[in-house]
Amino acid sequence: MKIVVLCGGTSTERDISIISGTGVCKALRERGHAAILLDVFFGDGQIDLMNAFPDDYDVDKAALYIRSMNPKLKSATANPQRSFFGLNVLSLCRMADIVFLTLHGSNGEDGRVQAAFDLMRIKYTGTNYTSSALSMDKSMTKLMLAAHNIPVPRGTTVHRGVDSIHIEDYGLHFPIVVKVACGGSSVGVYIVYNEEEYEKALEEAFKLEPTVIIEEYIKGREFSVGVIDGKALPIIEIAPKKGFYDYKNKYTPGATVDTCPADLTPDITRKMQAYAEGCYHALFTDAYLRVDFMMNADGDIYCLEANSLPGMTPTSLMPQEAAAAGMDYGSFCEKLLEVSLAKYR
Repeated sequence: MKIVVLCGGTSTERDISIISGTGVCKALRERGHAAILLDVFFGDGQIDLMNAFPDDYDVDKAALYIRSMNPKLKSATANPQRSFFGLNVLSLCRMADIVFLTLHGSNGEDGRVQAAFDLMRIKYTGTNYTSSALSMDKSMTKLMLAAHNIPVPRGTTVHRGVDSIHIEDYGLHFPIVVKVACGGSSVGVYIVYNEEEYEKALEEAFKLEPTVIIEEYIKGREFSVGVIDGKALPIIEIAPKKGFYDYKNKYTPGATVDTCPADLTPDITRKMQAYAEGCYHALFTDAYLRVDFMMNADGDIYCLEANSLPGMTPTSLMPQEAAAAGMDYGSFCEKLLEVSLAKYR
């Protein structure tokens, strides 16, 4: 198939997206697909549209070109007249059999690209725009999951300059978690233990977004469960060697101890996987999803968030879960293509 692997973009997760896209593009080409790597925001004016999906293609060279655009990002995004879709992006996506989305964060994982592609009848991997938007907004995710009896941490959503920021008003006590509502890769997430840390965390979070979630801190073990076509993969446990599972620990090789399948009783395994599958349906997912959980010392399970376009880097969780289910990286990429294409049949 002719495939555009779409990466980059304008979010705080741009660099991770490029790594994900590079890995996916290489894997698809190794399996015989005519895949090319493309930055959604900057595009590529060097591509020959008459031979856009060549047999001979250097993925690393394409990734290097995309990274070379990084210094231009700030000035480019400051231009109010600039389109989000870069040079030749829509033309190439229309020419492809499907677009493999490896975008992370805002303007990519939040449903906007998906909605635009739906209007243009461009096929893409991952779930629909409604599910993407719900999953990206953690406050909406919590509301949807709670309505389907899936346990979530107690907390509330506050808007900058509008709502009270006194945790006592919401029945919360330190330690608590402060996190931006629509961030990804644990960017803008803070665990705070006192008022001073809380005020600093709010200040930093509000710099990123006008909407912030404050919720109870669940101390315990952290897990993630991928769901493909409504069925849960093996559970993976993430144990950071230092701190919590923040951006640095997520993308630094060796910073965490990942165990898959997780060391859990059969009953807890079934319950957590059932919750993950419940999240998939509660958020109207129609391809694949990854759901993150915490479990406290009493064995109580809490859903933290859902990810509609999970990371595809060498240290990402869902590829590790797929491997535990018997799929190598290339087979996993093709499986995501398969379930995504099924939406259009």
